[in-house]
Amino acid sequence: MTDRAGTPAEPDPEPERQREREREQEPPTERGPGPAGSGGSADSGDSGDSGDSGDSGDSGDSGGGDSPDSPEPADPADGGSGAPAKPRRHWLRWTALGVSVVLLGAAGTGWWFYRKLDDNITTDTTAADELRRYEKERPAAVVSSARNILLIGSDTRSGEGNREYGRDKGTQRSDTVILLHLSADESGATAVSIPRDLMVTIPSCARTEGGGRTREQQAQFNWSFEWGGTACTIRTVEKLTGIRVDHHMVIDFRGFKKMVDAVDGVEVCLKEPVNDSDAKLKLPAGRQTLDGEQALGFVRARKSLGNGSDTERMDRQQMFLGALVNKVQSDGVLLNPAKLYPVLDAATKSLTTDPGLDSLRDLYDLARTMRAIPTEKVQFLTVPRRPYAYNANRDELVQPAASELFRQLREDRPVVVRKAEPDGGADASSDGKPDDADTPVPSGTPTFTGRNAAEGVCA
Repeated sequence: MTDRAGTPAEPDPEPERQREREREQEPPTERGPGPAGSGGSADSGDSGDSGDSGDSGDSGDSGGGDSPDSPEPADPADGGSGAPAKPRRHWLRWTALGVSVVLLGAAGTGWWFYRKLDDNITTDTTAADELRRYEKERPAAVVSSARNILLIGSDTRSGEGNREYGRDKGTQRSDTVILLHLSADESGATAVSIPRDLMVTIPSCARTEGGGRTREQQAQFNWSFEWGGTACTIRTVEKLTGIRVDHHMVIDFRGFKKMVDAVDGVEVCLKEPVNDSDAKLKLPAGRQTLDGEQALGFVRARKSLGNGSDTERMDRQQMFLGALVNKVQSDGVLLNPAKLYPVLDAATKSLTTDPGLDSLRDLYDLARTMRAIPTEKVQFLTVPRRPYAYNANRDELVQPAASELFRQLREDRPVVVRKAEPDGGADASSDGKPDDADTPVPSGTPTFTGRNAAEGVCA
């Protein structure tokens, strides 16, 4: 049966497939926006000619979609296959643009912070050049993956914020020197204080002021920094210990204060009130949190705390540094950018390092290593020493204990550090050996008097 002569009621499937292939190859602009505008089907045309009152009207409207004047996209909810509405496309574009702007802004801000911190660091090229001249005399690294870093606290009065501690005479001495050993497996850190009054052999060094060179001589340790700066101090430490110093860091008064302030202070405990005008320190007895200015006075005072010896002052410095490490790790400073940035900013502004540590990436790697070490494995001690035979106000090494300590660190072997007995007094730890020697320790592991960062200053 046919509607018209020569026109089949049902379309031939082969021509229909051919038309479908042709429609797929046509450019989109040649097709209408709706399904009907795509050329229709034989059924659609037949429906228009059939004269059925119901579907024919709808089919006629659909066929009208071929007109470019008033296209009506098919509703996806009705099963149509038309393109999404323009408002949605606009919303997606603006969202993508907004996300891009935020990401670019964050990247730009992060880069600005990085460059600012990186530029804060001062590189000590003079020391590096001097050390290269004496490379053949320097000890070789026994365990290359272990690191030994010399930390120097400078008492210079030059620079912003440092003049209030005395007149700038154009020279500086090492107020504090600590040899920090980081084990090769990053499982422990041992910080060894070297007394500034320790009698040592200072090699011939290039003078930092006035030119010329010094002669090799026996003198108190902190003169090496005043005479020949960082390079002379490093060479003196290497000559004393046989340990290769891989890196060094010098920080002044201002940097120390700002680092303490950046972590909102550090807690200490005082048995008696303190009133020391030289150290600019006045504190009541008891447990309290010190800000940067107070902390500096606390670690530098020697006349008004304890027996006034440099030994007690070094013990106090070790206790405070341990509490500072504990505060940084327990408060999650290293994992919180909002807290970490002020600490890094304070540290880098007053930091001078060798070329191997003069970038933020290098310092971050160092901080990452320290973060991974448990606080009970961060140990502090002073080289075994006793009053110098020819001058009670100076120190000398106790042997063979000192050589034993240096050998363990040089070969990256463990040492055990224990706290001295409270009633032992200052003399109890003068030889660097523990008072509780009966406590079992791993076989062959030497022990020394000291403390770890987990104890804190109120332990």
